[in-house]
Parts: sequence; structure tokens; C-alpha cells
Amino acid sequence: MYKLYHNPKCSTSRKAKHLLEEKNVSFTEVLYLKNPLSSSEIKELLLKLNLSAMEVIRKKESLWKENFADKNLSQEELIEILAQNPSLLERPILETDAKALVGRPTEVLLELIS
Repeated sequence: MYKLYHNPKCSTSRKAKHLLEEKNVSFTEVLYLKNPLSSSEIKELLLKLNLSAMEVIRKKESLWKENFADKNLSQEELIEILAQNPSLLERPILETDAKALVGRPTEVLLELIS
């Protein structure tokens, strides 16, 4: 089963959702801004992504620039920041039982569904 971590206001996220629907892929839509991930869920997702927390942070967001960019933060601190500020999580993310990918560009998601 697939999970799409999705922000309906993001055009890339909408494009990813459309791609999955177009390919008739069954997936659960996770509206992570409404229902933020816990620290443990973020850790699990990072393992599947094979990325560090810093690699999935949206560094162009003003929230990041104004509050965190100039700090030397540990992996644990970054995970906690993501849990408390879900808008900083890169999107869209497609997750399977064993792996996950950030859908930028959207076409990379085809690797998981083919």
C-alpha cells in the first residue's frame, strides 16, 4: 500500500496525486499539515527515504530562515522541529512498506510504482 504525504495547496504535490490517480495506483492520502507526523513517524520516514532530516527540510521557507537556519542543530533537534513545524517537510513524499521517495520532480515517483 502506498501513502502520499500531500499538501493540496502545493502544485507539485497535486501533480504527484494526479500522476498516481492516472496510473490507477491505490494510495492513502496523508494531509500532514492537518495531522502532523510524530517524531517517531518522521524517523521511520527518514529511514525509508535514506535521507537526513536536513535533506527533507524546506530551507526556502521563511519559518526556517528566520528561526533555524543560523543554528547548528542535531538530527534529533531537526526531527523535533519537523514534528512541530510540518510545513517545513519537503513534499510530496510517496511511501511504501520498505521505501519512500520525495517527488521532486514528480516523475521520480514512477520508480516506486513501476
